[in-house]
Amino acid sequence: MSSLMSRRAFAAAAAALAFLGTGSKCATAQVADSRPPTVDTSNPKQVADGVWVVSDNRVWLVPNIGIIVGKDAALVVDCGLGPANGEKILELARRLAGPRRLMLTLTHFHPEHGYGAQVFRRDATILYNRIQRDELAEKGARYIDLFRKTQTAAAAAALDGTTIVMPDVIYDGPRLEVDLGGRIVELRSVGTVHTRGDQIVFLPKERILFAGDLIEERMFPIFPWFPPLDTDLDGTRWTQVLSNLQRFDPDLIVPGHGDPGTIDIALGLASHIDSVSRRVRALRQAGKATDEILREAKPDIISAYPCWEHPGLIDWEISYYAAQPA
Repeated sequence: MSSLMSRRAFAAAAAALAFLGTGSKCATAQVADSRPPTVDTSNPKQVADGVWVVSDNRVWLVPNIGIIVGKDAALVVDCGLGPANGEKILELARRLAGPRRLMLTLTHFHPEHGYGAQVFRRDATILYNRIQRDELAEKGARYIDLFRKTQTAAAAAALDGTTIVMPDVIYDGPRLEVDLGGRIVELRSVGTVHTRGDQIVFLPKERILFAGDLIEERMFPIFPWFPPLDTDLDGTRWTQVLSNLQRFDPDLIVPGHGDPGTIDIALGLASHIDSVSRRVRALRQAGKATDEILREAKPDIISAYPCWEHPGLIDWEISYYAAQPA
C-alpha cells in the first residue's frame, strides 16, 4: 500500500470513528423511536477541510445532512423534515459559508430529506435532477398526507407550514459537475432504486460520497413499498448500484441514516438485500402467501442482524419481494 493510500485510509477511518460511540454497537439497537425528528446543528462534524456532516444522531426521520464549502459557494445536501428544520440547516450553512453563494440539492424527494427546502428559496439556488423534480411534483403532497397519517404527532407537527417547492435548476443525464470554487462536486443521478430520482453526491478529490437512502448503516433498508400510493423502487438495481459504488473508490460514505463508514457498509447492505430477495423468492415458489412469508422469514432476518435498528422496516422489504414475479 502506498503512503498516500495509507493516509487516505487512516483519514477515512478517523472520520468514521468520530461518529461512533465507545460502547457496544448493539447498544443503540431499538424497535421504535419516539424522539421528535429535530435536526441538531449544535455539533456539525468536519470530515474533511470544508466538508461538514450534521449527524442524524440515529433519530428516526432525521437524515444525515452535508454542507460542502468551496472558495465561491457552498452546497447543502438534504435539509430535514419541514420548514423549522430547514431554517436550522440554512442558518448553519450561512454561518459556515460566510458570504459565499448557497446551493441546495437532495439525495431524493422524501419528506425527511427535503421538505425543509422552501426556506432555501430566499438565499440559495436549488438543484435537482429532472426525474427527482418530476417525482416530487407528482408525489410530494401525497407524502405529506402519508407522513401525517403514519408517523408520530411530532413528525406531523414538523410538517406544519410545509409547501412543496420546485428547483431553480434541473439537469438531465447521469451527471452534473458543480464547481464551488476550487472544489468540484459531482451530482450523479442513479435512476430508480429507492425512488425514481435517486442521486448521490460525490467529491472526487476528497473521495467522500453522500449516498442518501441507498444506504442505511446498522439499520434495515427503507423499502417505500406503499401500494397503490407508491411502488417506484427496484430491489435488483439496488444491489447493483451498491456494488457499483466500489468504482468511486470512496474513502468515506455518508449514508442517509446511521454512521458514516467505508465501502463495507454498502456491500454489507447489498448482501442483506440479496439474501432477503432470495429467501422470499424461494418461499413464494413454495406457494406461501405474503402473510405466511412475513411470519416465517422475519424472525430469521432479525436474528441474522441483531445490531440493526428498526426491524419493523423488514415488513416493507418482504412485502416488496413477495409482490415480485417468483
